Amino acid sequence: MTARLRGDTLAEKYASAEPPLRSELFSADQMEQHGRTLADSHKFGLRRGPDRLLARLLENEGVLAEAFKLLTEAAQASRRITPAAEWLLDNSFLIEEEIRTARRHFPEKYSLELPRLAAGPSAGLPRVYDIALEAVSHGDARVDPKGLNRFVAAYQTVEDLKLGELWAIPIMLRLALIENLRRVGALVVAGMIYRSQADAWADEMISVGEKDPTNLILVIADMARSEPPLVNSFVAALARRLQGQSSALALPLTWIEQRLSASGSTIEHMVQSDTQSQAANQLSISNSIGSLRALGAIDWREFVEAMSSVERILREDLGGVYGRMDFATRDRYRHVVERVARHVPASETDVARKAIQLSSAGEVLRAAGGDESEAHVGFYLIDKGLVQLEQAVGVRLRWDEVVRRGAARFPLSLYLGGSVLLTAIFTLAFVLKGSSDGLAPWLLAVIAAPALLATSQLAVALVNWLATLIAIPDLLPRLDFARGIHPGSRTLVVVPTMLTSLRGVNDLAEALEVRFLANRDARLHFGLLTDFCDALEETLPADGALLERARLQIEGLNLKYENPDRDTFFLFHRPRMFNARDRIWMGYERKRGKLGALNALIREGSKEPFSLIVGETEILREVKYV
Repeated sequence: MTARLRGDTLAEKYASAEPPLRSELFSADQMEQHGRTLADSHKFGLRRGPDRLLARLLENEGVLAEAFKLLTEAAQASRRITPAAEWLLDNSFLIEEEIRTARRHFPEKYSLELPRLAAGPSAGLPRVYDIALEAVSHGDARVDPKGLNRFVAAYQTVEDLKLGELWAIPIMLRLALIENLRRVGALVVAGMIYRSQADAWADEMISVGEKDPTNLILVIADMARSEPPLVNSFVAALARRLQGQSSALALPLTWIEQRLSASGSTIEHMVQSDTQSQAANQLSISNSIGSLRALGAIDWREFVEAMSSVERILREDLGGVYGRMDFATRDRYRHVVERVARHVPASETDVARKAIQLSSAGEVLRAAGGDESEAHVGFYLIDKGLVQLEQAVGVRLRWDEVVRRGAARFPLSLYLGGSVLLTAIFTLAFVLKGSSDGLAPWLLAVIAAPALLATSQLAVALVNWLATLIAIPDLLPRLDFARGIHPGSRTLVVVPTMLTSLRGVNDLAEALEVRFLANRDARLHFGLLTDFCDALEETLPADGALLERARLQIEGLNLKYENPDRDTFFLFHRPRMFNARDRIWMGYERKRGKLGALNALIREGSKEPFSLIVGETEILREVKYV
């Protein structure tokens, strides 16, 4: 171990590493100003070079793994290691996991889609990576969410970041922090090696000084011939070991003092510098590790939406529907803007602005009696209006997209035509093969029918497989009710059922109460939509008791959970009607009939189909969803 640590090659390898990401510390206000300055200084290149970030990540992983190994060997050998080295060792598993996470979320060629810088220290690297480097270096590896928000927002007052860049900020910060750990870790290992070299010389000098002081000059001469690195870690470690010893051991310190004087330094200055360097390294490593932990706790979805210029433009949707949608739907809309902008010279904000302009024109048409959906920006992003948007910004579709959309216009014809065509081709090939083998015409006719049946199965399977490649399922856009139902989306939850027994009525009321308790909202109502069971007569002796029990249960729930503004619970009951075809008394069209009657009540106020309604129905005129 001693011989290995005394090797200059290993020490020089780590000592020659790049300096840590440590620039002038900025306050939040200074970072905001720096964001604007940085945006002004960035110049972009059009050339797409190799993906250097992934290669650098793999290199950082190798350097840190070797550093962990060397530090572990030193600790096992009971050698003194610095607090910064202890931080690295104690958090080695966390750092390795963060590297794996970065590699997992940084697929090959990912950075090639991001705008790259043409000049400066980060030339050829993605712009957003340089932003991450600046955030890390001017905070000494401490990533503050509020400061980061102000920094990125200030940058965008000069130059908008693309959606892909905003989503890349978390992974770029992780890469920058790993880069900083690699650089500081290299300095820590280099310092450990130099201190070990100093300890080895000190041990030899002290041993010789105790046994044969006359030979001490020879050891000093050996050290001088080896040209030891007079860096702060080596000088400080040697000085700490030799100071206060015998007068003979003052000679090597005198020699070092003379060597340092040539460069205008002193042993005291080197000791002080080593102490400061150790403290700075410890702070950088602790901040880097703390920031890596913090990155996982930040809600990056909120960050992207808060920073995105596209998001701000889309929220200008005239009906305000966009802002009430759930995150997945909004993100889908933004991805469409991003995809369209990738195929035109216009920016993402230009595409989003054009979509808003088209929806504003759609609002005018809606006011004149047109389609209401055309007033929503989503009509031009994920619906039929997408073609209008693409034409407005000058998109030229790729051939595969043209094929997919053409297939979507005539799905049934394409499906049946493809199945028939493939079946005919396969059957014809089978028949031609039989004919070439010399089969008689009558035998070919006999086997053609089973061949047609068999090949049709193969053809349908192939068409189904092709359909999965061409037809992409579209998810329905959704509203976000996580913070409550919006005023314009009052909802009625109904349970279509039958009144069959007193115990069954009690169970229905209890289940309705459970649903209410699990989904309490001022704009959410609950109801039972009931019929009597089928019978040979219009009424049965038990009907009255069942209906009365249902009425009392619903009234009891409204009293128990009283709301002065409106009733929460309802009962809608229909009488039996005679079905001439089945010659039986029953609820008209059963479940479908009940729901149709309820919709007529909500939309038109028609109570005619119901023999009993419990609950004040005026509020139901505001119900939008059932």
